[in-house]
Amino acid sequence: RELCRAARRRARPVKRSAAVRPRREAAWTRLDDDALLDLRFCDLRLSLASSRLQQSVLRLYGELAHKGIRFRPHVWLADEWFSPDGIPGIAIPFYLAHPRLQRLERRFMHEVEGGNDKWLMRILRHETGHAIDTAFGLRRRKSWRETFGKASRRYPTRYSPRPGSRHFVLHLGHWYAQSHPTEDFAETFAVWLPPRARWRSQYAGWPAFAKLEYVDATMRALEGLRAKNLDRRTVEPLAENERTLREHYRRKQARYEVDTLRSYDRPLVQVFGPRAEHPRSLAASRFMRDMRPQLKRLLVRRARMHPYLVNHVMRTAVQRARILDLRVKGSQRRAKRAVLELHERIMLDMLLRDRENYAL
Repeated sequence: RELCRAARRRARPVKRSAAVRPRREAAWTRLDDDALLDLRFCDLRLSLASSRLQQSVLRLYGELAHKGIRFRPHVWLADEWFSPDGIPGIAIPFYLAHPRLQRLERRFMHEVEGGNDKWLMRILRHETGHAIDTAFGLRRRKSWRETFGKASRRYPTRYSPRPGSRHFVLHLGHWYAQSHPTEDFAETFAVWLPPRARWRSQYAGWPAFAKLEYVDATMRALEGLRAKNLDRRTVEPLAENERTLREHYRRKQARYEVDTLRSYDRPLVQVFGPRAEHPRSLAASRFMRDMRPQLKRLLVRRARMHPYLVNHVMRTAVQRARILDLRVKGSQRRAKRAVLELHERIMLDMLLRDRENYAL
């Protein structure tokens, strides 16, 4: 509803003589981190329509229209990404509504999930897959269950992905499509949705291609149809959330402590050193970030690693090096060779465990 009102406001003619007043920033944007953490979510008074998110949501609606899909998921701000079970809508995390909150998110979580336009659209398409599944009751169809599995299967708290498997599409990180049948559908839908998607050539010869064809045929059958479930409720909206940001990040960090990816730490510590021993050396995270183009070229072309696997390992290694506060030790030329070997070793170990534990 906010998006529609905003669109109508843009359509109204503006008097040339009227002065355009710059939008005043909220007082909390000038607070330091410690004071900001004491605020409640409802105190932020964030608006989806007045943020950059509005254009991304409208772009999403345009992609659905391009595919002939009449349904439009409603969106609202919450404390994290989710699409509620039974409600065909999308909750978007609060920090994406303002740059000040993105800086706070990066400080505590070391990344901003959906923090750039490309990443944001990837997640929106994924969550739209969940919303469309709910809106049309797709998971109840026999053909859906035969393609993706039973949606009633217990949702795992953690899963062991198969990096070498071609039975699933590659979209979000951590091989997310492998975690559950509903995530498999949402990821497959997200790969299919973009207007210029090249899934037919990218997944030719993969078992996952049949899933993409199923989504393509199903969405074509839904063209112009009214959704069965049009529930417009919002779940845990930000305006009703009285938890403080401090409590939010305390809980969020505790939840992610279980999955700190310590398998990266030992090889990283072998290559780099702690800040205390190398206080004036370049940060290892920045060093590896600057190496990304060269690393990707060598690992994809020379070692013939899949780009998805390469990007995943490079990103995680940088994140872990930043958390461990590691620094380059010795010459940078020697460090470059060691970083290449480190990435190759991590990826080969992942693929070896995959072959040992699963029949592909």
